[in-house]
Amino acid sequence: MARRKSVNFIRMIEPDIRYGSQYVQKLINIVMWRGKKNAARTIVYDALNILAQKNSGDEKKALAVFSRALEQITPAIEVRPRRVGGSVYQIPAEVKSHRGRSLAYRWLIEAAASRGDETMGQRLAHELLDAYEGRGNAIKKKLDSHKMAEANRAYSHFSW
Repeated sequence: MARRKSVNFIRMIEPDIRYGSQYVQKLINIVMWRGKKNAARTIVYDALNILAQKNSGDEKKALAVFSRALEQITPAIEVRPRRVGGSVYQIPAEVKSHRGRSLAYRWLIEAAASRGDETMGQRLAHELLDAYEGRGNAIKKKLDSHKMAEANRAYSHFSW
């Protein structure tokens, strides 16, 4: 029997004001710190403006770059610990889409925060560009997760 209750309800998020995208609004909500939503909006919109400038001023292309970068970062498989007998095995498991996006947002913000650019908007924009091109710390985190799952493939028979 499960020790924790399963979550049957996922709260829907209203689309953001400027782009009409739930994914952008979710990024704003995750970037938000101590309830300062306007500061988070400024950071995310600055990043998307930088992406638009890189793509000849087209906001739709900036949103497409953001979506593609998010797809690139989202993991397909991860390892989960499972206790079998007296030892704990790292068992590879598929990632549900909701959790995959959560991990992608988390990895994106961590990677952007660790960059050396001046503002968080610039850091986020450059990390999104790197993820779009298949490089950067967020992509590295995803590849590490996949490598770990591949290395522990021998324990996949413990997943039941």
